[in-house]
Amino acid sequence: MPFRLRPAVLVAALALLVSNALFAAPLPWRWVYVSRNLTRDQDVTDIEAIVNTAADHGLNGMVLTGAFDSLDLRDEAYFARLERVKALCAKRKIEIIPILFSAGYGGGILSHNRNLAAGLPVTDALFEVQGGEAHLVPDPPVAIANGGFETFANNRMVSYQFHDEPGVLSFADTQVFHGGAASLRFEDVGRNQHGHGRVMQEVTVAPHRQYRLRVWMKTESLDPAGSLNMQVYAGDRNIAHRRPPMKPTQDWTECGLQFNSLDAEKVRLYLGMWGGKTGKLWVDDLSFEEIGPLNTLHRPGTPVTVTLADTGAACEAGKDYEPPVDPKLLNSDLSREAPAIKIPAGSTLKDGDRIRVSYYHAVVIGDGQVSVCMSEPEVYDIWETQSRLLREHLAPTKFLLSMDEIRAGGSCVACKARNMTMGEILGDCITKQMALLRKHNPDCQVLCWSDMLDPNHNAHGDYYMVDGDFTGSWEHIPQDLILACWYYDRRDQSLPFFSGRGHRTLGAAYYDGDDLTNCQGWLDSLNRTPNALGIMYTTWRNKYDLLAPFGDLVSH
Repeated sequence: MPFRLRPAVLVAALALLVSNALFAAPLPWRWVYVSRNLTRDQDVTDIEAIVNTAADHGLNGMVLTGAFDSLDLRDEAYFARLERVKALCAKRKIEIIPILFSAGYGGGILSHNRNLAAGLPVTDALFEVQGGEAHLVPDPPVAIANGGFETFANNRMVSYQFHDEPGVLSFADTQVFHGGAASLRFEDVGRNQHGHGRVMQEVTVAPHRQYRLRVWMKTESLDPAGSLNMQVYAGDRNIAHRRPPMKPTQDWTECGLQFNSLDAEKVRLYLGMWGGKTGKLWVDDLSFEEIGPLNTLHRPGTPVTVTLADTGAACEAGKDYEPPVDPKLLNSDLSREAPAIKIPAGSTLKDGDRIRVSYYHAVVIGDGQVSVCMSEPEVYDIWETQSRLLREHLAPTKFLLSMDEIRAGGSCVACKARNMTMGEILGDCITKQMALLRKHNPDCQVLCWSDMLDPNHNAHGDYYMVDGDFTGSWEHIPQDLILACWYYDRRDQSLPFFSGRGHRTLGAAYYDGDDLTNCQGWLDSLNRTPNALGIMYTTWRNKYDLLAPFGDLVSH
């Protein structure tokens, strides 16, 4: 006789399952992410309010940015503020978890030595000597066709592969323009299902050269202003992007984007709006040029070489030429001119001689991101100093490695000489970071953002300007590294992936929405994941309005 559960028993069993699902024990780590660098007294005031709210609603940890990659450059006032934060957190029983050791966003390292930026190669750029200097000769010459948007028919611009919906969202404007007699206007692009209001032209380039795109923009009641973007694609690969810092209403302003062509011979140049809604954007006087040695790097892994263009004979640094030095290395002014290559008295180079120059340059990604080279030993010396100082001033038992979105690397001599994949270089870097932390903070637990170690996220090839493949990076990290996953849509792939490999996990939830739907989704997934340790309220925009209900959600 088959076994049948009586209705009353079935109801009780279902109630028990629902009860277990609803009243699962809270995760042991319930944290809040706080981005304050303790450079102002107001930072301490802000942290106090956040900590008190967190403690009142069941949270027990604070991941703090705190400028921990440059502690040796801080003044006494900084350490006094840190002491105040320590005392507050001790009183409210909120553990401080420093976030540090960033290779993708390298500001801390670069504040010590800007030449430690990841270097992209420029190969055999052509220069001509004249009057004691050598200046770039574009090779081949490049240009934008119809860059002034003067030639069009029925609102459709000639020479562009496309601009979104001519005559509907984009228009030839002969009343408002920067130069010439016309511009291209985008208006109320929210009528497009993606909010797209873009223009694109494909251009021919030389591989491994440095280029600059410039455009004049004007806005009127544009919502959101943050939808503006400039992008460069080589095939399907996004090799450069920048959001121009325009206000909703702003008069004509020049905006620029610098990039390296990598190994491409053609690139597609895009500008306009992604996710736009209402208002107007005008673009005009679009230009494109090869540029000289801006942001040139000088470190062991980024040599400069110069040869005669006609014979290939090597020129001698200090005798025949002075290596180009950018006095404004990594300066945010994208319109500045590249420094000339100085030709000293007594050089064998004469006026009219042409030379081929190879060098490495840093690249500013997006709104100011600069990655650092994971293969230069000096980087690890700087990180060790920070580890020692953290022990002296904070003595934490947990750390979060800020090893996310590493968008450049693998190109310089220092990286190439290692004969390692980018996955191996990254894994080696993280392993060394953990050893440096434990040298001064024995038995500490170490977490890391997961994206560069996750095949479901950024651990793959053709990643922005990276030369190499991050695939397999997860094979080269210590078993006790704890992964902080933050890609909501892939959480049910990422969490089991790391758990299945024996790693413990934490979910970074929220991301500045207007409700806690994201957090509930993370909590449900974490409760199904073996060895999940925690969940974190993660805001990128300093929005803490939902911190109290978040604490209530994850603490009961």
